[in-house]
Amino acid sequence: MRKQIFLIFLLLGLGFVSATAQESILADRPLDNIFEKEHIANKRPIPYPSLREADIVWSKRIWRIIDLREKINLPLYYPTDFRDDRFSLIGLLLHGIQHEGLPAYASTDDEFKVMMGLDDVNQAMGATTETQEVVNPETGEIQTMTVQRDVRVDEVKQIMVKEVWYFDKNYSRMDVRILGICPIREYVNQSGEVVKRQTFWIYYPEARDLLARYEVFNTTNDAQRRSFDDIFIKRYFGSYITQESNVYNNRPIENYAVGIDAALEAERVKNEIFNFEQDLWQY
Repeated sequence: MRKQIFLIFLLLGLGFVSATAQESILADRPLDNIFEKEHIANKRPIPYPSLREADIVWSKRIWRIIDLREKINLPLYYPTDFRDDRFSLIGLLLHGIQHEGLPAYASTDDEFKVMMGLDDVNQAMGATTETQEVVNPETGEIQTMTVQRDVRVDEVKQIMVKEVWYFDKNYSRMDVRILGICPIREYVNQSGEVVKRQTFWIYYPEARDLLARYEVFNTTNDAQRRSFDDIFIKRYFGSYITQESNVYNNRPIENYAVGIDAALEAERVKNEIFNFEQDLWQY
């Protein structure tokens, strides 16, 4: 009995020594900076102000597209793989779904009622099993090979954002809250056609804690990195409106306008929101 107790304490002691040695090795690694980055890693999202239904005198649901190929939005698209403690937006969302329990919802339902599993998310992101015909280098014969593809993070070229603009009489101001974000893949199918596909929805309030703990590259100052939550809350992105709440079952603008007419309709919706607040005041 004494020998067993001695062995248990010996194993615990060895485990403690091993952990201490590992921490010492990590602490002795060269620091690729002049200071330790602690601000963003320990950051928490700023709580929303409380709202009451009686204080909301006007509101409008808006759907908009963030095109990641625009220069202002490039920090959300890169890096396409994890490096330098940074994720792209879609890479961070996939990391949250896989490792931090972030819920994902079906792309066909922007009311966040139908949840998706990890396998469904990976399939929507292009991680599928495909068969390809290859030439055997030894025999010269054509053989069929099964290939398992990884998720196509680089194919996400757009982000759809669902948000609510509202006027709060308690604070006497127009404000906006994001409800959800949906990555959109753009790829070429086997027929050679360009396909745009909504992958999954993320309920934004559930993702704020994750988005606030990872930094986004600042093109003008490496010492002042912003978090993903800062980008969305402070509206540091370029976008255009594709849909507003309407009596026609929330039909998108592309269903009744194309080309320059669609651009003018999106501008009309934006000006309508701006003018509503301006018309409340007398100068």
